Amino acid sequence: MNTKLIMSICVSMLLLSCSRHDASKPENIKVASANVFQSYSAEAFFQTTSYGLANAKGYAWSSDNKKLLIQSDKSGVFNAYTIDKKGTQTLLTESDSNAYFVNSFFPQDNKIIVSADQGGNELNHIFVRELDGTLIDVTPGEKLKAFFGGWNKDNSAFYVWHNGRSSANFDLYSIDISNYQASLLFENAGFQPGPISKSGKWLALDKPRTSADSDIYLVDLSSEQKKPVLITEHQGNIAYSTYDFTPDEKHVVFSTNEHGEFNQAWTYNISTGKKSPLIADDWDVSFVFYSPSGRYRIHGINADGLTDITIFDQDTEKNLDLKGIPEGELGQIRFSRDESKLAFGLNTDTSPYNLYIASISNENDSIKLTNALNPEINENNLVTATVERFKASDGTVIPGILYKPKQASAANPTPALVFVHGGPGGQSTRGYSALIQHLVNNGYGVYAANNRGSSGYGKTFFHMDDKRHGQEDLRDIVEAGHYLRGLDWVDNKKVGVMGGSYGGYITAAAMTFYPEEFEVGINIFGVTNWVRTLSSIPDWWEAFREALYDEMGDPATDAVRHKAISPLFHAEKVQRPMLVVQGANDPRVLQVESDELVEAIRRNDVYVEYVLFPDEGHGFLRKANRIKASEAYLNFLENHLN
Repeated sequence: MNTKLIMSICVSMLLLSCSRHDASKPENIKVASANVFQSYSAEAFFQTTSYGLANAKGYAWSSDNKKLLIQSDKSGVFNAYTIDKKGTQTLLTESDSNAYFVNSFFPQDNKIIVSADQGGNELNHIFVRELDGTLIDVTPGEKLKAFFGGWNKDNSAFYVWHNGRSSANFDLYSIDISNYQASLLFENAGFQPGPISKSGKWLALDKPRTSADSDIYLVDLSSEQKKPVLITEHQGNIAYSTYDFTPDEKHVVFSTNEHGEFNQAWTYNISTGKKSPLIADDWDVSFVFYSPSGRYRIHGINADGLTDITIFDQDTEKNLDLKGIPEGELGQIRFSRDESKLAFGLNTDTSPYNLYIASISNENDSIKLTNALNPEINENNLVTATVERFKASDGTVIPGILYKPKQASAANPTPALVFVHGGPGGQSTRGYSALIQHLVNNGYGVYAANNRGSSGYGKTFFHMDDKRHGQEDLRDIVEAGHYLRGLDWVDNKKVGVMGGSYGGYITAAAMTFYPEEFEVGINIFGVTNWVRTLSSIPDWWEAFREALYDEMGDPATDAVRHKAISPLFHAEKVQRPMLVVQGANDPRVLQVESDELVEAIRRNDVYVEYVLFPDEGHGFLRKANRIKASEAYLNFLENHLN
């Protein structure tokens, strides 16, 4: 994984995807006919359901291959469920506060492994749910953060990574399923955890050095020393990271941008050290993994904002061609224990992520298990996005995802927003977003710009903003506003900017350093004081601190520049209305960041609205809060942009 993406992990999902629910019909909503356009409330959009399958390293299918382990926010908060081929869901956890996410069934029974933090603080613990519903925390500790790592060869234990020994490092443990006792397998000294081979002999580790240069190390867990051995010795800036081990454990499958602009998949022969190409494309290879038996190899290509997945049968040397499912973007491929069936998710711009199962022997036999979109919403009233590009003032071509409201035309121009993704180094992609569709459905165009520094468009583009944050990338967003004003269906006097996390920073920076470019700004938990943020990053980011500082600058030596690009220290320049939204438990962008910016802007007698969620962190996991946030976005725009 590229180091620049670490700060944006889950932010895109939380802001753009993780916003769906299918509860009962709101009484004030009428079903639209196929020929009559209708707009809908935030509540209607967030009465869809967010679904997800169990961790790829675990067992998503029950031991009898009859049920799937899923997570859903059907109740308003993410909980664990099972679902069968008829779509019948059974609730397994009953939280109305903390979100529970699913990792695995047990190998031989219906016990499950789940994870949860406390109010969005990102200190995830691993829990076993017993057959009677009891939840046992197998990773106790006040400031501990843990994540699931898979099962050992004989299924007598599962792997867990956690930082209980040292808050800055994640060590590898095995948890005995007979008594839940933990045994230390590998003491980590500053590496990013990677995959473990099926037999448990090999462990791969990633080591970022800078934002452009990283290495892979290999550990023989059966040896006495368990010494990490460098397997990617090189000269110059090359980014390496691990995907998986081959099923026969003879090779490490890894990502590298050594041979061109984009990440390719290569293999490293553990015995000989030989490196060989495996998968290359004109876009990044996003991931590579294998089915449980190793017969099927699955890989994804990030093709201009859409993930293109291939399931390759290594026995027949042919790709599986799943039929009987609508066109869309597949994800979360999970094979049944006997590999006779597979489960997957599928979404489009106008349809949320739904779960399917398919028979491998009969590729036409696909069953849709869920209906995520609120039935009150007519999908014909939603908008399919297009990929559009504009040329920045220096000639750099900037891509983005454009959503044109159905109400918009040259005769009826509408307001519009530049949407800025998280990061630094994230990417806005195609796919369903309740947040964006709600705004577009209510008459606001959205251009999700991928400014220079975004991932997915080659390493040169990716590194264009290194140590120039708040400069060229900010100018790209400003010029994205110019692009919108030039469209005949956009009201060129009504263009705003919004974004979350790093996108929230860019929003606040645009309103501060380009105070007359946008009519309004919506800052969603954005950094406002880089001096503080870079000095207070969570301990568990220690493995890539050096790479983060290489890109953003070290606060010990670059504080002057950090202060110069921080909106907080220049808030007197803000002239136009801003909405600020923040989670009180956010460990990445502390609440004080937003508190101080709001106070500083109000001292200027400029309108600023502040929405604070006491039970959220860096992203909003509770349906009620997502509704409240989206209502706040629309109300703010109706009052100050329309």
